Amino acid sequence: MKPSQAHAFARSDRSPLGVWWWTTDRWLLGAVAVLIGLGILLSFAASPAAAARMNVGDPFHFALRQCVFAVAGAGVLLIVSMLDVRGIRRLAFFTYLAAIALMIALPFMGHSAKGATRWVEFAGFTLQPSEFMKPALIVLVAWMFSEGQKGEGVPGVSIAFALYLTSVILLLIQPDVGQTVLITVAFGAAFWMAGVPLSWVMLLGGVAVCGLFSTYFLFSHVADRVNRFLRPEAADTHQVDRAAEAIAAGGLFGRGPGEGVMKRHVPDLHTDFIYSVAAEEYGLVFSLIVISLFAVIVTRGLYKAMKLSNPFEQVAAAGLFVMVGQQAIINIAVNLNMIPTKGMTLPFISYGGSSLMASGLTVGMALALTRRRPGAYAPAEGLAKAGAFA
Repeated sequence: MKPSQAHAFARSDRSPLGVWWWTTDRWLLGAVAVLIGLGILLSFAASPAAAARMNVGDPFHFALRQCVFAVAGAGVLLIVSMLDVRGIRRLAFFTYLAAIALMIALPFMGHSAKGATRWVEFAGFTLQPSEFMKPALIVLVAWMFSEGQKGEGVPGVSIAFALYLTSVILLLIQPDVGQTVLITVAFGAAFWMAGVPLSWVMLLGGVAVCGLFSTYFLFSHVADRVNRFLRPEAADTHQVDRAAEAIAAGGLFGRGPGEGVMKRHVPDLHTDFIYSVAAEEYGLVFSLIVISLFAVIVTRGLYKAMKLSNPFEQVAAAGLFVMVGQQAIINIAVNLNMIPTKGMTLPFISYGGSSLMASGLTVGMALALTRRRPGAYAPAEGLAKAGAFA
């Protein structure tokens, strides 16, 4: 082995990869790597049943595609996490523009499934633009909040709300209430962490709750899902029931790899209900490990974010970590029948190219913002005083 190879990751290595390795939080990186590996493992468990249900000849069709998606998602994460703060802002700006343009075009050229038009198809690949819009939106609103704090005449709060409302309107046109809830929670977290008056935060929360209740009357599929959740005896709850049975059948340590039975009866087992496959084949202990990995990412990510000295970096990184955690909570809660069903993937684990690459983009941005740079973690007074936007 050449000396240059032996010391490829020495602390004195100033190559882009060497600098990235020594400045990136390796606990966060390790937790994400384990989640990606578990996603590949579970895809091999779910693929045969999913392929049989969809009449796909190759039983490992979805598993092999998941391996490709995992490499792509990991590549996106690596490349994005190597960017500097200015590069993250530029990436968020252009990603948001591209995603919004595609979302505007969805009613005219989008692919419809299960009563919603959320995907664009090209070259055999299905892309969900809203997945990429979410992290870009959080970075942009954090940027606008920080610009508004400077007192230089930039209407940062107004621009942030305009970006948020544009995203919500386009999501509801699809319709996609679940993603709307997700970005609202993340936006609200960024709003609160930016140091705005508590009355503003409470007002936003009240409007959000009223808006959520109104979707019951505005969208028939939302009313149907809520009614099925509240009165399961009077509706078809086949998928949720089978997922619950799969989770219960797993017990403490599971039936064993490839031995799952109930997964054959869960229609979306390789996507939205992959957690039930994990619980049946590997048991409660394995399920708790998955939950713990997400807990590590969110808690350590928020800890790192709150230590940052720059208001933009603090709010953006924290908002991104909150969004990852919230998406995982929603997916697992649906699998456990704790909330009405919602087509939302489990980050890094569920099958899907858009989901994996968007998750890589989200965490890649968060890792880039929390990297150790000169002055990044210098003592600071905080995000902003409570009256910064008064």
